[in-house]
Amino acid sequence: MQRFNHLITTRPHQVRQVLISDLHLSPQEPALVQAFLALLDDCLALPALKRLFILGDWFEVWLGDDTYLSLLKEKRSEDEQITHWLTPLIAKLKQLRINGCEILVMHGNRDFLLGQPFCNLFGGELISEPYNLTVGQQNYRLEHGDALCTDDKKYQFFRKIMRNRLTQWYLLNKSLEKRLAIADNMRKKSQQNNANKAAYIMDVNNKAVRQAITDSGALLHGHTHRPYIHHVTADKKRYVLGDWRLLDEDTRQPKVNAVIGAVIVDEHSNDRLHSHNLSSDDADFGLFEFEFFIR
Repeated sequence: MQRFNHLITTRPHQVRQVLISDLHLSPQEPALVQAFLALLDDCLALPALKRLFILGDWFEVWLGDDTYLSLLKEKRSEDEQITHWLTPLIAKLKQLRINGCEILVMHGNRDFLLGQPFCNLFGGELISEPYNLTVGQQNYRLEHGDALCTDDKKYQFFRKIMRNRLTQWYLLNKSLEKRLAIADNMRKKSQQNNANKAAYIMDVNNKAVRQAITDSGALLHGHTHRPYIHHVTADKKRYVLGDWRLLDEDTRQPKVNAVIGAVIVDEHSNDRLHSHNLSSDDADFGLFEFEFFIR
């Protein structure tokens, strides 16, 4: 796996699509926010980039679009909007979209209340899972990954309830204070439950993977925080994106590390200069280790 301090800057004209997941951004983790802003700067510098996928758990917790949109609706002071931790993130994403890059966002298990109104702020699109992506001559199935962890029966029951539109309507009609209390309670229960679970229960189930990949050439997901390339069959692979994590926090040079995906076109391809051609036969997918050193 190749490693880059900046996003594949050794071959910027070849990168067509970037795929990330499990950033778990929050105001309590400024290093992760800083690293994501740095990655967006790299994306803005890639001349042929046409898609950015965020495959779930973009945020540590998302209590509803109104947590940010209320700043705009209530016409609060400009200073309050400018200083909000999401504002610079939205600004860079908006510029990326203006530059011609699609921004496709998928729900995760922590941000299932994320809505299209928030994505509209930067021209993004909320997509459903599974999402089919053609890379070269191969079809990739994209999903967050939690639905594949079928050995965790309690979580799958919880997931079914939380993804129900009636449940989401009920939550979004609660006050922000009540939503905060509910989220805090769910987080504590989740930590308690996970502490007593065997590691294999929180990983994907092999049967679920084989079923998911039946009509696809490859499977790509996040969620498990176990980045790797698995051979499901002789000719089919499962790619696992990594979570974003702060390393060496107590040293002089802390860094954020993540395993991300990228669709790259070969430098000798005849389609190299035609950046609109996302399904070029010469396109290839790979995992890359992204590092950002905290200043």
